Amino acid sequence: MDLFNFDPTTFLSFFLTLFRISLVLFLLPFFGGESLPNPVKAAVCLVLTLGLWPSLSFPADYFPVHPFGIAVMLLGELILGLILGLVVRFLFAAIQTGGQLIGFQMGFAMINVVDPITGVSEAVTAHFLYMTSLLTFLSLNGHLFLLKGLAQTFELVPPGGLLITPQLVNQIFLFSGQIFVLAIKIAAPVMTAIFLVDLALALISRAAPQMNVLFVGFPLKIGVGFLFLGLLFKIMSVYLSDFVHNLGTYFGQLLKAM
Repeated sequence: MDLFNFDPTTFLSFFLTLFRISLVLFLLPFFGGESLPNPVKAAVCLVLTLGLWPSLSFPADYFPVHPFGIAVMLLGELILGLILGLVVRFLFAAIQTGGQLIGFQMGFAMINVVDPITGVSEAVTAHFLYMTSLLTFLSLNGHLFLLKGLAQTFELVPPGGLLITPQLVNQIFLFSGQIFVLAIKIAAPVMTAIFLVDLALALISRAAPQMNVLFVGFPLKIGVGFLFLGLLFKIMSVYLSDFVHNLGTYFGQLLKAM
């Protein structure tokens, strides 16, 4: 008689769900940042697994028998989380690149700060735009769309069933190519305004050579840069809103390409 009603298939199904959530979710932005302590990540992982397992789970037949198969399955889960995380990180990378361009035009390229989340040294304007975009992303319920994308993986990609196809590579290259396009779109208003300031200072220096244009130019460029930097919030909110609402479509295209 089975005293504890032990069912191996139930435990294997639970472990498959635990592997998917722990290896995919915490490679996504916000959930996998260094700002969350590891015990908190582990607790969230267990709570989500217990909450989603009754409705989102894999049959125990997917669990590999050989240890090498288990290693291959875990590697596939890691690659799946990295690919889904890249889609969102491309957006933040574009915003940070635009902030770097703005900081260079304003004369802030020599002033760098270390991002506590990524550990990367970046310009002050890049870090400011990144934190602003992250808060906007959360206010638009972007983290819920990330969880929705995680739920789509249970329907489209079984454990160990990830394939690196040419369509998947093309999709990743397409998203990565948009980094510089979006960065220029974000930085264009500030870059244009500062270019006009430089042009005006050049004309003034030709008309009045005795005027110290260098002394006047630095504070003027910083003031104009901050003025147009405040106008970027509306542009960033539009891009972030469109991206968040299309995030499910982007995830669906990538998962189907796998």
